[in-house]
Amino acid sequence: MQAEIITIGDEILIGQIVDSNSAWMATELNKIGINVKQITSVSDNENHILEAFKEAESRADIILITGGLGPTKDDITKKTMAKYFGSKEMVIDEPTLEVVKKIFAKYKAPLLDVNIDQARVPDNCEVLLNEQGTAPCMLFRKGAKIFISMPGVPYEMMNLMSTKVIPLIKKEYELPAIYHQTILTAGVGESFLAEEIKDIEEALPPYIKLAYLPKLGSVRLRLSSTSHADENIKKEINGFINQIIDKIPKYWVAKEDIPIEKVILNLMMENNLTLSVAESCTGGSISQAITQHAGCSAVFAGGGIVYSYELKTKLLGVNPKTLADFGAVSEETIKEMVKGALNNFSTDYAIAVSGIAGPDGGTEDKPVGTVWIAVANKDKTVTKKFSFGNKRTQNIERSVMAAFNLLFRLLKENVV
Repeated sequence: MQAEIITIGDEILIGQIVDSNSAWMATELNKIGINVKQITSVSDNENHILEAFKEAESRADIILITGGLGPTKDDITKKTMAKYFGSKEMVIDEPTLEVVKKIFAKYKAPLLDVNIDQARVPDNCEVLLNEQGTAPCMLFRKGAKIFISMPGVPYEMMNLMSTKVIPLIKKEYELPAIYHQTILTAGVGESFLAEEIKDIEEALPPYIKLAYLPKLGSVRLRLSSTSHADENIKKEINGFINQIIDKIPKYWVAKEDIPIEKVILNLMMENNLTLSVAESCTGGSISQAITQHAGCSAVFAGGGIVYSYELKTKLLGVNPKTLADFGAVSEETIKEMVKGALNNFSTDYAIAVSGIAGPDGGTEDKPVGTVWIAVANKDKTVTKKFSFGNKRTQNIERSVMAAFNLLFRLLKENVV
């Protein structure tokens, strides 16, 4: 079973927005055993869209489309689909119109003709009701193949995929059984991991595949079987998972596909522990990573973004002489920062980060990419110096991952 994803919109092609929809959709399709053959982005141009449809139809069974369904003149997906599928006329879909009316009534906004037109659909499509917005979700059939057009607004698309599209695909197609198991690692590179576990990888049977999914500062290892997913296969895959973990005890974080900060939150929540942060070069990125997860307030007390010497002193109690003698990016300062976070924010654990993210600000002895990180509890403080590269965004991302990795290792010493 092959699928193709087509995203429509000039805003994607000029880099105004990032196409996160395709990644999410591909993940959901993979979970039910459907391979994504290709992902294509096209402009708001009728000829381009028609050509994309034609090519997708030649190689895929399921074509999922997002974007171009708004009320403005540049949103042409609906009329282009009507042309491609030979629709005779556009008709009002009454359930969609009711949703449109309710949305405008809720916000006490005038209902214009262009808004009513949102409920008009080609007469030969099936409507999968979009209860989250005004743009319709349209299903067209061409032989055994289906085209499904969804709005580009992520939360609308996600709701439609979860409640309408995936159930429909499961009902209409015989899908392969699939089983994935993932190991999250941190603080190690992909090539080193591959070398460490090459004997295990070479021993895998042909029906079990190992994939390396690298990200700055971490690598996910995913073992998969798509031929069948009975209890024997699950047991066999979990056996290989345990072999890999035994090979890399210093680097593995979790036997599930979740980010490291979520692993930390779960672990601290289970042990009634609290956390605070003192961020300099990361500028709140550590806090943002934590607070994206529901329930984080049970663990995360908060902290401070302390770029200036003055705030390091006022909020964290860093000695001005330490800053004058050693500078903000130093082991001496980072130790005082993490202890200040522990004491002043009254938490069980704390993270402190100070560095030179770049692209300027570096010196001969402290070049761009120099980062000091400390993690601590009341009994122990761990500090480590990192030398990253000269790219600001990557330095921040690497610093966040490194900080979480250090904290996770300290937690393992005490609560695992």
